[in-house]
Amino acid sequence: MTPAQLSRTVLHTVRRAVEDDELCVAVPERVKVRTPPRPGCGDYATNVALLLARADGDALRIAEVLRRRLLRTPGIARVDIADPGFLNITLEGTSHAQLVRAVLSQGLRYGHGDALAGVSVPLGAGDEVRAALVAHVVRGLVDATGGVVVPGDGPVVRAVPVSGRDLLTRLGPDAARWALLRPAGHDLPDLDPAHLLSQREDNALFRVQYAHARTRALMRNAGQFGIIPEPQSEPQSEPPSESHDAPAEPGAYRHPAEAALLALLADYPRTLEAAARHRAPDRLARQLVALADGFFRFHDACPALPSGESGERKPSAVHRSRLALADAAGAVLAGGLHLLGISAPEHL
Repeated sequence: MTPAQLSRTVLHTVRRAVEDDELCVAVPERVKVRTPPRPGCGDYATNVALLLARADGDALRIAEVLRRRLLRTPGIARVDIADPGFLNITLEGTSHAQLVRAVLSQGLRYGHGDALAGVSVPLGAGDEVRAALVAHVVRGLVDATGGVVVPGDGPVVRAVPVSGRDLLTRLGPDAARWALLRPAGHDLPDLDPAHLLSQREDNALFRVQYAHARTRALMRNAGQFGIIPEPQSEPQSEPPSESHDAPAEPGAYRHPAEAALLALLADYPRTLEAAARHRAPDRLARQLVALADGFFRFHDACPALPSGESGERKPSAVHRSRLALADAAGAVLAGGLHLLGISAPEHL
């Protein structure tokens, strides 16, 4: 279940509660769900009860009504209420496996769809190099999310004091595009080649491209082991250990690093919608940086391949499951880079 699907589920739950006279509130047009700011608060959280309480006045009562109803929804394992009326929602392990399968089946087109169907996005054609590039990328984002571009102003961005030809000569196509697209429109881009072309952790473009290259390396190495990636959804018999040397148990994605990476994958379609709706490719670029960082944390905490030392460890279900998650992360990184017009190297 993606955040967009969960948002619709919560909205439907509110509507049914009103229809059944259990709540007396105005049904909102949309419901937002977010990844909780700290671990241990479920997979997603929503403040819908607090918003509805502006008319009813009792957020905790509204939250309890919605909690009971949401618990009957397939794919939702647990719903907790946190003061002053937040709903913390935990999905079933099968939902995580389904998400990974959905990403792998859709590949580069994961996140594309009709989220902006019927929505017109005003967009003008800029003459200045940065405005022209942002407008071009926004057109692709709007098309990917089902919207329609209509004549209008903008996008409004701070101009850069160099030509496109100069940027390509100094930076090359990938770094030049990243330099112009990564900052928010009101920020002045950093065009320093020493920052944009360095292969160091402080270079966000390098981290994103390197994360993608690492996912491809994992898949090549998996082929040498004869491991076929496959997400698992069976419950674990024992809580997972964070130790790299602990025996691998087949099961759902339980490690905090796995959960965090899954949340980023699930949030990607909404990021595409927001980037298109607000004519802000920087939102997509920031999501790719967060996804790359999430992948590296997962990569370090959750080995996706056997150690191979003296044949002590053999491929297991958990390796296949983690490889599937890594493969999904690589697909989303490649898809996002493609929408920005930036390459996703297999080797780096």
